[in-house]
Amino acid sequence: MIIGDRLRTLREGKKFSQGEVEKRTGLLRCYISRVEHGHTVPAIETLEKFARALEVPLYQLFYDGEEPPKLPNLPKRKLSTTAAWGDSGKDALTLAKFRRLLGRADESDRRLLLFMAQKMARSKAA
Repeated sequence: MIIGDRLRTLREGKKFSQGEVEKRTGLLRCYISRVEHGHTVPAIETLEKFARALEVPLYQLFYDGEEPPKLPNLPKRKLSTTAAWGDSGKDALTLAKFRRLLGRADESDRRLLLFMAQKMARSKAA
């Protein structure tokens, strides 16, 4: 399914013009046209604007039925009875700082850090 085709079908079903959708969403009409013709893929925030403008729930942009689709029977997550490292306190601050710094590192530096961590884990296990 191409999201642009679905948006055009819903817009035409409501008898809205692209200009009306422009007023309701605040998006430019040329952008709406580009989305409907498949030249641009909108972000989820933009899709939320389209859903509000077209007066439909967000799921209807992806699903054709009247009722919401049935959710699959997914396995439940196991809840831990003990707190994991980094969940709170000083450890959480350290973990957040580490994640921020690791996000700035380039791919070769991340590979080097992973290699070093694996070596350290092996030497501790032996």
